[in-house]
Amino acid sequence: MVTLRRSATQWTVGRLLGEGGQGTVHELVPQDGSARRLALKWYAARSVSEKQRLAITAVAARHSPGPMFLWPMEVISAPDGSFGYVMPIRPPEFVGLGEMLRGRVDVTPSLAVRLSLGMAHGFLLLHSQGLCYRDISFGNVSFDPRSGAILICDNDNVGVDGESESGVLGTRRFMAPEIVRGEAKPGSETDLYSLAVLIFYVLMVHHPLLGRRELEYPCLDRDAEGDLFGDRALFVFDPTDDANAPDPVEHQTVLANWAIHPEPVKRLFVQAFGEGIRNPQRRVRESVWRATLARLLDAVRTCEACGRENFSGPGVPTTCWGCSAVLPKPMRLVFPHTELALGAGTRIYRHHIAKDYDYERTVGEVTRHPTRDVWGLRNTGSATWEARIPGREPTQIEPGQAVALVPDTVLRLGDVEARLAT
Repeated sequence: MVTLRRSATQWTVGRLLGEGGQGTVHELVPQDGSARRLALKWYAARSVSEKQRLAITAVAARHSPGPMFLWPMEVISAPDGSFGYVMPIRPPEFVGLGEMLRGRVDVTPSLAVRLSLGMAHGFLLLHSQGLCYRDISFGNVSFDPRSGAILICDNDNVGVDGESESGVLGTRRFMAPEIVRGEAKPGSETDLYSLAVLIFYVLMVHHPLLGRRELEYPCLDRDAEGDLFGDRALFVFDPTDDANAPDPVEHQTVLANWAIHPEPVKRLFVQAFGEGIRNPQRRVRESVWRATLARLLDAVRTCEACGRENFSGPGVPTTCWGCSAVLPKPMRLVFPHTELALGAGTRIYRHHIAKDYDYERTVGEVTRHPTRDVWGLRNTGSATWEARIPGREPTQIEPGQAVALVPDTVLRLGDVEARLAT
């Protein structure tokens, strides 16, 4: 039996959800018979220090930075001195990020971008509260393959940036080089490096520092990782030094994925793993990742020949990566802060009219006319649009109605105007 003081509710410890080196995670079932469930992480004896216990208690006393965090709600202690904490339970539709990288979950380019965007947004919220995460990696992020929503787990790693101490150094492949070399401890600056590694993994399905140099080692043991991720850290696409470039046989995946991404994204990776390796002050901020990834999501278009997603924009091929069909230049909906490539099923999200990075609520969608081979932009929101089509009087587009995709049409969507352009 577990009693939560803040809510004055009682819970029964239920089935085992997971276990690891620190302890176990169990489901909590409410005594009142309701359907709500929570999770209890219970630490094994002597797995954490008293200092860590105090840090976890301090985290639980704070408000969660955002809805994507499975944030500690309350610390529970037992008479024998052992303890744990209660947190929201991960919904069953969410899977670990590692499942995607192992190829067990099919991920489209747009879904990969949505995941990356969600991570950048989440860690921006965390860092804006003066906190650091310390262990950004595969194992601490889950996602919903249908919606692209993310959850950030294991928040007992979190602490006040530059103040609280922790025994957590991070996961080696995601550690900043200065931590690998033993020169620094985790903080918000090293979080930025780990975030960049995770975003690169999600978009490119590869580690940014594993190029031809890894082939020099018979196995990636601790000494090899110390070289590749610390002393000899070198980006696989470093524009001035190709000593660690991808091997054309062993690293075909990252070569193919790099080729299809627009130049603005590539430039951020070059900064993150070029200057950002040598100078932590030059690492890419979460807000910059968020803005760039939002524009990348807007640049997704679907090949009419095979249905695969491609990116539009500078530096990308003009043929489909899947079937080699020529990709015609898409019609665009140009907003003041971004432009959206239009194709079958393209959606306008609340973000496009409010610039709030809300990609959950849709306000419009490109659809085909039910009886004619004509495409239009349907109002799927709750507010009326105004359409100014060249040569016609302004027209009101009520919810459920659509406007034809006519070049130079100006749409007023709430307080924002957008123009259809070729």
